[in-house]
Amino acid sequence: MKKLLYYIFLSFTVIFVVSNCTTTKSIRKTDTKEEPVVIKNDSLEYEIIILDIGFNQYLINVAQPVGYYTQAYLENRNRFLVPIWNARVSNPTRFNPNIYQTIIDYDPHINYGYDVNYKLFHYFQFAQRKYRMSLR
Repeated sequence: MKKLLYYIFLSFTVIFVVSNCTTTKSIRKTDTKEEPVVIKNDSLEYEIIILDIGFNQYLINVAQPVGYYTQAYLENRNRFLVPIWNARVSNPTRFNPNIYQTIIDYDPHINYGYDVNYKLFHYFQFAQRKYRMSLR
C-alpha cells in the first residue's frame, strides 16, 4: 500500500496531502471561511488536500467544468507541470521559496483518476493567476 504525503506552505497556506483515505468526498463552501478542497481516490488510496485562499472560488467560478477536459489531457498537462514545479522547489535561490516549498511526487504511470488530475491541473492554473507566475 502506497502512502505519500506532500505539504506546500505559502504565505496563504497551501497544503497538498496525498495519503491513505477511506471515503470519497469533495468539500466546497462558498462562505467567507475557506474550506480545504479534498480530492480522494479510494481505489488507489490517495488523497490530496489543497488549502489556498480563493481556490474554492476559482473551481466554482473560473475553472472549466468537470468533464470539459479529458482525463488524458489533464494527465498530459500534469506530467508537464509537475516537473517544472519540482524544479522550482529544488532551486529556492532562483524561485520564491514561499510559493515552491515541497516536491510533488506525481507518478505518470499511476492512474490517479479524473478528479485528482482535474483539481491538480486547476491548482496549477489557479497558482499561476494568483501568484502571477508562469509554469513554462
